Order: sequence, then structure tokens, then C-alpha cells
Amino acid sequence: MSLQPFKIKIPGSTSNLGPGFDSVGLAVNRFLHVEVQPSEEWHIECHHPDGKLPGTKDNLVLQTAESICKKYNVDLPSLNIFMSSDIPLARGLGSSAAAIVAGIEIADAVGDLALTLEEKAHLASTIEGHPDNATASYYGGLTISHHTNETTETLACRAPEVEIIAMIPDSELPTKKARGILPKDLPFETAIKGSSISNMLVAALLLKDWELAGRMMEKDLFHHPYRKELVPDLSRVTAFCSNNGAIGAALSGAGPTIICFAKKDDGERITRLLADEFPNYQYQYLSPAVTGAIRYSEPIQNMS
Repeated sequence: MSLQPFKIKIPGSTSNLGPGFDSVGLAVNRFLHVEVQPSEEWHIECHHPDGKLPGTKDNLVLQTAESICKKYNVDLPSLNIFMSSDIPLARGLGSSAAAIVAGIEIADAVGDLALTLEEKAHLASTIEGHPDNATASYYGGLTISHHTNETTETLACRAPEVEIIAMIPDSELPTKKARGILPKDLPFETAIKGSSISNMLVAALLLKDWELAGRMMEKDLFHHPYRKELVPDLSRVTAFCSNNGAIGAALSGAGPTIICFAKKDDGERITRLLADEFPNYQYQYLSPAVTGAIRYSEPIQNMS
């Protein structure tokens, strides 16, 4: 059966939420849109406000599609791919995970692989190196995951009813650099304490205990103590949010974006206060995305 044109819509994500390091993710309403149709020769066109999406062999979507096709011994035919995204790049909001998901979806479609959601999430987590952003993009809502070389186990939960303020700096922070500053080992006692804080965060989010959730976001022991050197405003922002009625603040993924959680209908007030106190950021007002990646077929208009 010949390949029919299809589209993919993938949400971005924020991850860790403080202490949920490499295991907790939350899909957000910034999206990567991909349109695919068969073609006699390769053509990739990418549109992004930053204007930095590569359109050739360096494109992560194409790299991922090629690797998955190779893994399953299927050919990747020439395609006409049009991509647009409003997920900030290299800012800790899941742009790379969304691209990986897109590549897996393309391979699944062209190779007629019929991969399950669990298989796709495991592939994405393996390529990404950790499951938090990848599972959030695939499942939507709040995800808690455990990843090994063999499996990725994920609990997909209802998204917390919060409003999210993203404080996005002009500077990028490559994930490799942000991970390179972390210690290779933690003392046993510190690991136990850090894990208990993470457990409390998840329970508080599910029980809508916002005060407790905020306290746990700021008590992280796994990465905040080290990455605050790379994001100097982190301690000031978390303190400011705590003192002004926000739920809490944390690095979004590896940073440098800082996210602040606010109660329903309080996000605009918190945003104004933050913008007055920290003017050297771009502010985006986000909300959780309840639906994960979707792939669907329909006639595609105006393909470039």
C-alpha cells in the first residue's frame, strides 16, 4: 500500500519540576507540527521563531527516523517534510524530545511498523537518554517514568490544574553542559532524602496540595544545587515566587528556562510581578497539554 500524506502534532514539555529528576515530566501547550508526504526526492523545510531548525542531515527528526528504520530493517523513502514549531530551542522545554518523537512517528508510518505507545515511548526515552520529556510528549499530562535499557514504565496522570509561567533567557544552555556539571555520585543519605522529596512532590501534585508541592519543588537535591551556578537567578526567583503567593519555581529540565507554577487564575498577576522584578527575560504563559503526540491523515494543503 502506498504511503498516504499524514500530519503529526507533538507537545513540548517541562521536566523534573525540581526533585523529580529524569523521571517526572509535564506536557505543555507549545507544539511541533510536522506534515509528511511521499516525494521523488528529499525536501525538508523548517519554520521556527528562532530560525534555527536545520533542514538537512543535521535535522534531529530525520536522524531519528533513519535510526529507527535501520533498527527495524525498513527503507526510509524520499519524503517532503514541512515542520513548524513554537517550542523554544535549547531552553529546557522539550524541543529535542519532540523532534525525536516526530522521527519515530515518521519511521512507524513509512515502515508500517505498528509500534505500540509503550514501544514508542521506550525508543524515544532511549534516544533522549532519559524518559521525562519523551514520555510527556507521547502521553500528555503529567508523567512519572522509570527507564532502563529494556523497558520504560510510565504512569500517565491527569495534568495538575496549574498555570505555568516560563521565564526564558536570551542565552542557551546545552543539555550536555548542564549535565556535565552534575556529580557522578551522591552520598547514600543524600540520595534517600532527595528521593523522599521527589515522592512528596508527586503525591502533592496528585492530591492538589499546592503548598506542599511548592515546598518540594524548591528542596531538590539532585540538580538545583549544582546548576544554580549556570542559572544565577534561580535562587532569587524561587524565593521571590514563594514570597509572592506562587506555588513554586524550578528549572525547566536542564534550564536555563525557569518555570513558576501559579494557582488557577493567578498566573497573570504572578507574571506581572516577575516581569517587574526580573525584566531581562522573555515571559511565556503556558498551560499543561492534556493530549500527547497524535498522528493523523488528511489532505495536506500548501506543502512547500
